[in-house]
Amino acid sequence: MELKQEQFKHVGMNEEKSQAILRPSMTYWQDAWRRFKKNPIALISLFFIILLAIMSFVGPLLTPFDYFSNDLTNMDKSPDAVHWFGTDSLGRDLWERVWEGAKVSLFIGVVTAIINGVVGTLIGGTAGFFGGKLDMIVMRIIDILIALPYLIFVILIMLYVGQGLFAIILALAIVGWMTIARLVRGQVLSLKEQEFVLAARTLGASSSRLILRHLIPNALGVIIVALTFAIPTAIFTEAFLSFIGLGIQAPKTSWGQLANIGIQSMQSYPYQLIIPSIFISLTMLSLQLVGDGLRDALDPRMRK
Repeated sequence: MELKQEQFKHVGMNEEKSQAILRPSMTYWQDAWRRFKKNPIALISLFFIILLAIMSFVGPLLTPFDYFSNDLTNMDKSPDAVHWFGTDSLGRDLWERVWEGAKVSLFIGVVTAIINGVVGTLIGGTAGFFGGKLDMIVMRIIDILIALPYLIFVILIMLYVGQGLFAIILALAIVGWMTIARLVRGQVLSLKEQEFVLAARTLGASSSRLILRHLIPNALGVIIVALTFAIPTAIFTEAFLSFIGLGIQAPKTSWGQLANIGIQSMQSYPYQLIIPSIFISLTMLSLQLVGDGLRDALDPRMRK
């Protein structure tokens, strides 16, 4: 009997091994997506961001109004079947203005994050790879710039370059690359002595090829997570600048500008402040949750 039990155990172990062998192999990114899908909160947040981006283009088509026309017969009108989000003090439809603001805010966040990612990755990767005096000079410059208050630095740049959409993107791009540069530098420092880099160097790969084809692709996990956190930072900064009157100027609009207009009539018509504030808060929260989910999914220590 004991011999038969041992034989059954061996058979069961062999079946498990065969199943493990038959299981399809997964790449790093396939496994990361599989683990990301197991995080329902991050998945719902990603769906919300995608839906928000789609609605920023589709939403304005659902009503006959536009975001800049004044209707003095419908000023400060509460939400109803005609004006779904109501109107502001100039009779402009808030549904249209909210989605136009979403388009502007998301555009600023995504474009700024991409610029920061490219600049920070190149600077951080170069400094980490070559090291020495170059690394010391770059890191001391970054330390000095990071020590300055972020918003004050952006406001000073805005006062110099002017106002408007591209002025905001330029100001945020000047100061936003430093965090990503430090992260990429740390990754490159830990990767450049790995065997695959030494093998590529032995085969005659140039420094630029080593950085662009071997080191940076292996740091993409950290870069992607940093970008997901850079987008809400840019959106919040733009909202703050528009709130204090240094951001998007009329006739264009953004969520920060809507909040700035809404706070002036908050006691009488609170919906004018509540609606853009809800969109800002939900977008910031969703992007943060997506970033947390990506950080867990792309962590190689959690790969099974």
